[in-house]
Order: sequence, then structure tokens, then C-alpha cells
Amino acid sequence: MAVEHFDVVIVGAGISGIGAAYHLKQLCADRSFVILEGRDDIGGTWDLFRYPGVRSDSDMHTLGFSFKPWTHEKAIADGASILAYLRETVAENDLERHIRFGHHADSASWSSGEARWTVRSHRTASGAPVEFTCSFLYMCSGYYSYRGGYTPEFAGIERYTGQVVHPQQWPHDLDYRDKRVVVIGSGATAMTLVPAMAPDVERITMLQRSPTWVVALPDRDAIANGLQRILPNRVAYRITRRKNIVLGQYFYRLTRSKPDKARRQLSKMTRKALGDELTDAHFTPTYNPWDQRLCVIPNGDLYDAIRSGKAHVVTDRIATFTKSGVALQSGAQLDADIIITATGLQLVTLGEMEFDVDGHVVDFAQTISYKGLCYSDVPNLASSFGYINASWTLRSDLVATFVCRLLHHMRQTGAHQCTPRLRPSDADMPRRPLIEDFSSGYMQRMMPMLPKQGDRQPWISPQRYSTDKDALVKAPIDDGVMQFTRASALTRS
Repeated sequence: MAVEHFDVVIVGAGISGIGAAYHLKQLCADRSFVILEGRDDIGGTWDLFRYPGVRSDSDMHTLGFSFKPWTHEKAIADGASILAYLRETVAENDLERHIRFGHHADSASWSSGEARWTVRSHRTASGAPVEFTCSFLYMCSGYYSYRGGYTPEFAGIERYTGQVVHPQQWPHDLDYRDKRVVVIGSGATAMTLVPAMAPDVERITMLQRSPTWVVALPDRDAIANGLQRILPNRVAYRITRRKNIVLGQYFYRLTRSKPDKARRQLSKMTRKALGDELTDAHFTPTYNPWDQRLCVIPNGDLYDAIRSGKAHVVTDRIATFTKSGVALQSGAQLDADIIITATGLQLVTLGEMEFDVDGHVVDFAQTISYKGLCYSDVPNLASSFGYINASWTLRSDLVATFVCRLLHHMRQTGAHQCTPRLRPSDADMPRRPLIEDFSSGYMQRMMPMLPKQGDRQPWISPQRYSTDKDALVKAPIDDGVMQFTRASALTRS
């Protein structure tokens, strides 16, 4: 079996992988790279999810790439528009020739003697093994499993005679016209499905265990669209992007420093749309805003669906599935022809791959995250992990810039290996969860398996754009923590 070697192997051709490839091509033009993509198309999330109304709840002026203006009128965009934007990016930058579709990365082994990773993959169509080697491994595979979403253990589900659907495996031929539908969940997916399906169903009910904070925003950014009419696209985009970053950071800081004020502001908006009774019963969470991710509903479409009488919200717990639907702990019964389990994602660590360094298996839960992108004692590897409180791409752009800076430094200094290692003063550093102050179930389920963070730079992952920009774009690469060495085998040759 022939083994191809590249300077960099990128795993994943979603929004992070495409951004990583662009940065490598622009900033490290002398480096060879390949993107391994297990699916048959680009896009990741935006190709995988096909449920009605699928969209981003982040504005596209920050979810879009820093280098490619978003010029569409709608700032809160549907999945098809986002995928078209990614296709444009790939075509404009001649990136598709670097992508190996249908190549699922399974494991990676590092050799310090050779200063290289061996990445073992297989062709998804045939199962045939394919190996690559690289000097640097760049994981852009996201944070959830593509094999399937998360569904809790529901008592009696085998008795139900209707159809059960998870949004991650949405059947292309699902007929829900004039049907009774129950959507289990209260996150972004549920709040997208309900208004998108409401016009066509007999009745649709969002069944939630507890309320979620919701904010209704226009899907068009009037300032952005106004700037586009009078300024060049790149200038208008840069101003809008900066505006939205500042406003997003301001509101997030407000929720942390003045949570009661944030609660009142959000509640006031919902009360204006739905009245006190519905707001008190179904839209007043017990937790503070941004303790879990805030759900954006464009143009208040969920409120419109509820006011139309087609959509309903029930706050209760499931006692058991029945033959015709679900029985609730309150004693109520919800009959349904279709039940949609919008119950979340199944999170994974670094693309569900197995890793070893010089024959020693890497347990990432035992590592400390370096600047939120590398891992203690794991050489020549970075991973792109975005924000939970802002647009994913804001951070993936910063990570890509840092990786290119790191590669340049290694070339300039003749180093073959870069490894973050704890300093003696870090030995007694407390190990904290990688993501703090975020109580969403999907994140809490995964937290024990994720790397840890410390209590000092560069071992923290602040989830704050301004702090990350300083750490990843401005701070020196050689910081005394990232250790640069030469491989003995390569030095001799």
C-alpha cells in the first residue's frame, strides 16, 4: 500500500477545515496539505443536517469567514445558503483538488524519531485502508458524532406505533402533512423545526422538560445591508463583523455581570409577543441567560407559529411512551403520528479517532489544553474548537492563523517537533473543566472525556474572542511552554 506524505493533514472539510485550508494556502504557500473527508461532499454540519428549516442561529457576518464577505441580504441564513457560501469559498480558492472525499480518518500514530504522524483511514465506499503521513496533524472534525445524535432512554418506546425521527437522521421522504407531531426538546433544533413544520401539520407540540431562554431577532441586518449599498463589500463586511463581535461580547458580559437585568430584558421581549401566561409557563428558565446557549428565533417565527394555533408548547416530563404517543408525569397524554427527538448531539473528542504517541495511547481527558487548541505532551497536533457563546468561525479563524504562525516558526528555527509541556511551576495547577459556566446537558455529558484546562496562561480556554486574539495572533510563539526540538533521524539525514 502506497503511503502519501504531506506537510499537513487536515481532518474534516466542514467550515473549520475549509478555513484551515484557505489559511494554509495563503500564509504557508510552500506547505503541501490534504483534507480527509469521510463524507462525499463538503460542508460538515451544513451538508449533514437536512431537517425542515435548518439554519444557523449565529449571524453570518461572524459565522462567515474573516476573508470572505457574506453579501446576502439575510444575516440569519438557512442551511442551503450557508452550504452555497462554503462551495463558493472552495471554488474561488481552488481547494477541492486538496480534498479526498470518502476517506474516513480512524487513527493516528506519532513517531518522535521521524517527527511525523501516520494517519490510518479507510475508504467509506469499499472499506479499503489508506494511510497518509504528515509532519503536522490539524483536526477540524467538529465536536459531535456523525454516526448519530443523542437520544435518551425512553420508557416504553417500543410500544409506540408511530414514527420516531432524530433530526440528525432526517428521512428525505418523511410525510408530515396534516399529521400530529410532537417535538421533544427545547434547543435550537426544536425551535427551528416547530415554525418550519407548523404550516403543513395538523398540530405540532414542542415538549420540553424545562424552558430555554429565547431571543427574537430580525433575520436581516439593516446596518449591514445599508453599508453594502454605499461601501465596497469587504469594507462593509469588516465593519459589520466588528460591530457584531462587540455587541455579542457586550451582551455576554452583561449576562455574566448582571444576570437579573439580562433576564428582565429577554423576558420583556417574550411577554410582548406571547403575553404573561405563556411566558411564565414556558419561556422563563430557572438558569441565567448563557448558562446554556441562547436560542435565536428569526423574526419571532416561533411566536408566530404559537399565535397561529398550529404550534403549542408543553412543559412536562415524559413518564412513558404509549401506543399512540407519550404519557406525561402530570397525567396528560400527547398523541402523535410522528415524534421527533430533538434531544441533542452526541459529543466526541477529536473526531472519534484513536491516537498514540510513540506507542503510548493518548487519553485526552488526562491532557491539559494549551490555548484551547493543542494538548500537553501531544506533538505537532492542533484542533479547531469554536465558541459556545459566539459564532464558531470566529475562533476557527484565529486557530488557523496560530497554526500558520507555528509552522513558520518551526521552519525558521529548523524545529521538527513542537510539544506543549507543563512547566515545573504548573505541576500543582488545578485541573478545571474545559468549558465552565455552561450547564447544557450535551456539554455536561461530554465534559469528563474532554481535555482539562488550568488556571493560568497558556493553559486556559477562555471562550472570549478578545482574549483569544491576543493569545493566538499577537503573543510570541516561543513562550517557554511550547517546546521546539529536532528529530534525531532527520538531523542525521
